[in-house]
Amino acid sequence: MKRAAAASILVALLLLAVAVKAEAQPSERLRRIGVLLYLQEDDPEARTYVAAFLQGLQKLGWIVGRNVQIDYRWTAGDADRVRKYAAELVALAPDVILTAGSAHVGPLQQATRSVPIVFVQATDPVGGGLVNSLARPGGNATGFTNFELDISAKWLELLKQVAPRLTRVAVLRDPANPSGTGQFGAIQAVAPSFGVEEVRPVGLHDAGEIERGVTAFARESNGGLIVTPSGLAIAHREPIVKLAARHRLPAIYPFRYFVTDGGLISYGPDAVDQYRRAAGYVDRILKGTKPADLPVQQPTKFELAINLKTAKALGLTVPSMLLTSADTVIK
Repeated sequence: MKRAAAASILVALLLLAVAVKAEAQPSERLRRIGVLLYLQEDDPEARTYVAAFLQGLQKLGWIVGRNVQIDYRWTAGDADRVRKYAAELVALAPDVILTAGSAHVGPLQQATRSVPIVFVQATDPVGGGLVNSLARPGGNATGFTNFELDISAKWLELLKQVAPRLTRVAVLRDPANPSGTGQFGAIQAVAPSFGVEEVRPVGLHDAGEIERGVTAFARESNGGLIVTPSGLAIAHREPIVKLAARHRLPAIYPFRYFVTDGGLISYGPDAVDQYRRAAGYVDRILKGTKPADLPVQQPTKFELAINLKTAKALGLTVPSMLLTSADTVIK
């Protein structure tokens, strides 16, 4: 009896020790997220995007330092950094990688075909070969598209409404961006219907190339700029906006923050909303869903922003119809 009682006590103590140890352990293992973004770390827009993503994760129960770890890499639109940091993040063996822009997804997929990738702000992911289709991505990447090619015509239409005398446009684009060719072609296709006789590409490789291209284009009259979305365009947004002002060129941009920085007009999706929604896809992947089973989603919110100060400096009158439909008007 004494031996049986002693054995029972020993078993109870062992069970208690196991329970205490289990309680001391975290309820789930620390998950790892890689983040590869095209901005510089100190860019205010970068902080806004990351904050939206983290808020989305927190609402879903993911807390940095408690059950999730995040490794960041910032490329500032530099192609060499993109390749280097893509490889670095993959080597860290994350559970999922969040990235932005088509130009970042390609190098990540070259580095891994197994680590799940959630992208935001990717233009034409099907045409760029990032996914098989929007409904069935079919690989290790899925996420949120940025622009359909049709929006390229909308940029030219809006620019022509603000600057009716426009007959020439320079399209600032990243030739390495898979979607850039399609966007440029779409602008060329509709240009005659808007009375635009010349559509000239200008590369975005570095600030020097941008300045040379825009300065040469500005030597003739009745010109304007269309800045297409890319990591390079965003990284160089300050010199681009300044060049447009210096040469008195009306310009349209893909995102609102170009206009808050002094640009004339912008039209594009709400980028912050995409980062917030991306948290939902990251959550589902961390809980076991495969990227191939998550359809690529298209933008749900578009913003039109107009800077009346810039319009006045250029001697332009913005049509009242545009002003009433604008989401943001800077006076």
